[in-house]
Amino acid sequence: MLRRKSIVIAIFASLVAPTLAFGQTAGTAPDAVAKIMDEGMNRSQAMATIRYLTDVIGPRLTNSPGQRRANQWTKQQLEKWGMKNAKVDPWGEFGRGWELKRFSAMVTAGEQTTAFRSYPKAWSPSTNGPVTSDVIYYDAGNEAELEKFKGKMKGAIVLLAPERPVSDIFKPTATRQTDEELAKMENAKPAGPPQPQPEPTEQQKAAQAFNYKKTKMLFDEGAAVVIDSGFGVDGGTIRVMGANLPPNPPGTPPNFSLRVSSKNAPTTIPQLVAEVEQYNRLVRLIKQGVPVKMTVDLQVQWYEDDLQGYNTIAEIPGSDPALKDEVVMVGAHLDSWHAGTGATDNGAGSTVAMEALRIIQASGLKPRRTIRIGLWTGEEQGLLGARGYVAKNLGVIGDGSDAAAFAAFGGGKPTINKKPAHDKFAAYYNLDNGTGQIRGIYLQGNEQLRTIFKEWLAPFKDWNASTVTISNTGGTDHLAFDAVGLPGFQFIQDPIEYFTRSWHTTQDVSDRILEQDLKRSSVIMAAFAYNTAMMDERLPRKGSPSALSAQLLPGFDLRRELDEIEFRNSGLGFSVCGHEVDAGELKGNFPALLAVNPASHSHSD
Repeated sequence: MLRRKSIVIAIFASLVAPTLAFGQTAGTAPDAVAKIMDEGMNRSQAMATIRYLTDVIGPRLTNSPGQRRANQWTKQQLEKWGMKNAKVDPWGEFGRGWELKRFSAMVTAGEQTTAFRSYPKAWSPSTNGPVTSDVIYYDAGNEAELEKFKGKMKGAIVLLAPERPVSDIFKPTATRQTDEELAKMENAKPAGPPQPQPEPTEQQKAAQAFNYKKTKMLFDEGAAVVIDSGFGVDGGTIRVMGANLPPNPPGTPPNFSLRVSSKNAPTTIPQLVAEVEQYNRLVRLIKQGVPVKMTVDLQVQWYEDDLQGYNTIAEIPGSDPALKDEVVMVGAHLDSWHAGTGATDNGAGSTVAMEALRIIQASGLKPRRTIRIGLWTGEEQGLLGARGYVAKNLGVIGDGSDAAAFAAFGGGKPTINKKPAHDKFAAYYNLDNGTGQIRGIYLQGNEQLRTIFKEWLAPFKDWNASTVTISNTGGTDHLAFDAVGLPGFQFIQDPIEYFTRSWHTTQDVSDRILEQDLKRSSVIMAAFAYNTAMMDERLPRKGSPSALSAQLLPGFDLRRELDEIEFRNSGLGFSVCGHEVDAGELKGNFPALLAVNPASHSHSD
């Protein structure tokens, strides 16, 4: 894979006021919750929704035709269920759409010719017809070894990564949160002060310079196709994300607005991710001196007629004349990657949010506040749709510029410039960690809400959904709201096989969905939205926005930021899209997603 860049983002918990006793103003309404449970469990539309969204519409890469179809269909479906003010709402410029039209890869090793199981990265260019070439294993580790490859890259098909060991096959693929894990989360303490990131050592700087030179050679000489083996999955599953741009020299200031999809993006090389077992075999053959050739035929189509990104918005209007202008939101991201059909990431979350509103509407309940849904796009490229909605309607950090965000990211206290709707916003509830059932909720550093949320979860004790943790979680759309000082929350979910099998992979398909989990999550989200909408007062807010909520930078694209060596040698673990991983898992294939340093999360003794 090409030069990897990543940025280590810390999210710091704010100081919070002592817990308040809200009494009946924050209580549950037993009759209403009973209606919600009855509708959600006995007349659910969740499976019909997710089957259509994934099987019929299919993958929903941001600004692709599939994503645009999903915007229109979700709007129409929400209207059909009785929601008001439904719209496909522009959030800002994203860039070009992209769609795979044709792909095949065949490999010849010695006397054998076989299909090469692999998948193109999103926004990879076409090969302009079939390309047949020798396969080169580009394993240069120093200047002397790099010299041996000079003059050999033009027109070549290049393997970029070393052989990757497959995972321990005796470990279970799917798991649920254990009682011990949930208890640890429940007893977590607030995060400590942020730890400054060390300056890169001279050795790290030298490694950065070498990696830049090594990658630049691929572009300078004109490699035909580059291939890596992804990370974190095996057994025939392929994890596929976006193509990478040509590298910037070390020390080049980051350009957060430049993405591989940008209308002015520089030309890159066609890029594939291979099934790891297929990839490893080619590496071993080349090491043994067996000549390997490959034919790759990749045709894609670009869409440049409309560069804007769009969210789907709809609502149940509030019934209380004094409170109807206040808004409770639920949401999830509608976009997906392209190698699967976007079922667990995040058709599941989108389905739950849609079903939550349908349940409330179908139950005949009349929330005092307006309950609104946001189905976001551009989440996979940096929470862009949610951030665009927040900036347009609720508030921005400073003047909304990169410079203002960077000032806050550097340790400054962010200034939130509020829009009028900011003061009338009640809460946002998000779901984005796969098909797994909700087991509780992250307080996102706001201890004042523990008693309230525990009471709201009480009806779901038999579902083992009762955990409330002070911890933060990162990598998904609730952060856009938290960044400007608004109550934004992500639910705790059972992992099932989210990261081990389906997250951003060819196996992110509707067969991986658990029906009962989807139903239960929909009921819990509906109950939280309804309870919030019925309170006499809005939920209490944190004392101040998180100092580093400014990780939500305009045009966020991590591929362009810091060299992989800073990530690889940092010695830290990370959370990606809410999934906690160790730096060693990601190595040189760190995706363009939000990384959260767990040191900034809450911790347990």
